[in-house]
Amino acid sequence: MYIALMILVVVVDQLTKYIVQARLPLYGAIEVIPGFFSLTYVHNTGAAWSILSGQQLFLILVSLVEMAVLTWFLIKYMKEKNTIYCVALSLMLGGAIGNLIDRVTLHYVRDFLDFIIFGYDFPVFNVADSALCIGVGILFLAMILEEKKHA
Repeated sequence: MYIALMILVVVVDQLTKYIVQARLPLYGAIEVIPGFFSLTYVHNTGAAWSILSGQQLFLILVSLVEMAVLTWFLIKYMKEKNTIYCVALSLMLGGAIGNLIDRVTLHYVRDFLDFIIFGYDFPVFNVADSALCIGVGILFLAMILEEKKHA
């Protein structure tokens, strides 16, 4: 089940990136919800908020280490039958793999989800980034609930 979730994230990520790349020119945009959400096709040679821009080898190495650590924890929590941790880690792994595929094959990550939230034009991101953030959020909440349970 967890491997299937991870694969689903990778497939949806790569498919949506392909569709956007095929239908929009670089920096092209389609306003979906005026003043709130657009599909805007951009390349990101860095990490979140374009930090470490152009440092592809470093970002690839960090991704590989991240994936190794996440895999180790996923195996550990699968043995413990900790469903919530396994779901979170599967989402995070799927997201890491989705962006790693772009970094290795294209030397940049394809981003396209563009939101303006309370007047702030949030950095453009993709499905892999979303899966990573959702996975981190689930893991964080699960840890808090576990801590409260033991307190």
